[in-house]
Amino acid sequence: MISARLILFALVAGTALVSRASDLDAPLPDPLGLEEALRLAGTGVPALIAADAGREAAEADYLAADGLDDTRIDFHGSLRAVEPSYKSDNDDHNDSRARLLLSKRLYDFGYGEALRSAADKGRQASEFELLEARQANVLAVMRAFFDVILSDLEYARDNEAMSVAFIAMDKARDENELGRLSDVELMQLESVYEQTRSQRLISEQSQRLTRSRLAIVMGRPKDLVSEVRMPDIQLSEAAEEDFNTYWERVESAHPRLRALGMRLESAMKQLASARISDRPVLSAELEAGAYNRSSATTHPVGGGLLLEVPLYTGSRKDAAVMRAQADVTSAEAALLEARLQLRQDALESWLERDRLRSDIRTAGVEGDYRELYLDRSRALYDLEVRTDLGDAMTRISEVRVKHARALFDWAINEAGIKAMTGSLLEDEK
Repeated sequence: MISARLILFALVAGTALVSRASDLDAPLPDPLGLEEALRLAGTGVPALIAADAGREAAEADYLAADGLDDTRIDFHGSLRAVEPSYKSDNDDHNDSRARLLLSKRLYDFGYGEALRSAADKGRQASEFELLEARQANVLAVMRAFFDVILSDLEYARDNEAMSVAFIAMDKARDENELGRLSDVELMQLESVYEQTRSQRLISEQSQRLTRSRLAIVMGRPKDLVSEVRMPDIQLSEAAEEDFNTYWERVESAHPRLRALGMRLESAMKQLASARISDRPVLSAELEAGAYNRSSATTHPVGGGLLLEVPLYTGSRKDAAVMRAQADVTSAEAALLEARLQLRQDALESWLERDRLRSDIRTAGVEGDYRELYLDRSRALYDLEVRTDLGDAMTRISEVRVKHARALFDWAINEAGIKAMTGSLLEDEK
């Protein structure tokens, strides 16, 4: 019987899917913000599809293990013709029959419970694996979104540099025609212009490529955004906890470590079930039958207890135990490897905070200097004094790229730090 809770869950899930599908059908906002990109990201991402399929497979394994002692009803029917024995009192040739058999496993000495527990651990592991996949996709969307902004800033920088180089080359041509500039100096400026033009073409192509990459990681490969909004990224205060305290939180909450821990527990339960796989099984049976040809051995109703005791299984049990033991060892190694690697990753992200703070401050100070320098160059230009106004404008564009990259690296690093404790998606709950 389907429970009311299951029906309610299906209705809520269905409503969520309809709402989600409606979001995916809607065009992307223009300009697109980071929060909107994360909210409108689709589910058609291979990693998310694979993780969700793994969760469904684990759920199916649990249902199979949980149903091992379910009541079973079988129908057996046969159409048979026989030649009666000369000793039989019934000389009817039609020996057709129909039987309805109800059976239920009553006790198997812990084998079913071990399988059920192993499947349950696998089911929990798949949930953490799905969480890690979802967090990884959020980080991928953030990186792709920031890359779009950086490509736009880099294009603006390279377009500015090309314009400056063109003006310099154009003036040089006039100077060359008047005999005030040598051919060698003119060719040098033409070479600089061609280099900047080539770099601008690369930046222009990067704009298209980064937008395509964003669309792909959002699961909407046909929706290439035209404009994006610069997010408001704030620097957080320095963490009060030290790294060891942070690592304790990572070690206890990282989705991968929790998933691998569950995989290890599942493997150990599988090993326990393999060791008792040859235990006796006690079942109950009820039978109702209809027979066209009655005899002393046919009966309309029957029931009883059935005890199955394996006496000899050959090497099957030993093989199952060896395989399960190997799975336990493999799971232990995977958990240890992940713990060591994640500790190093966590330390790098933790220490990266100080460097990124320094990079952002440096870029900010350099930006202030370049702004003042540009104002001075513009003032001298207005006074018709020879100045490096074009170069100053290009330097401003370079600083903007540097400052944005530092801010984006900071945001990605902070999101990665939250992801390591499994809390990146808490705002969605």
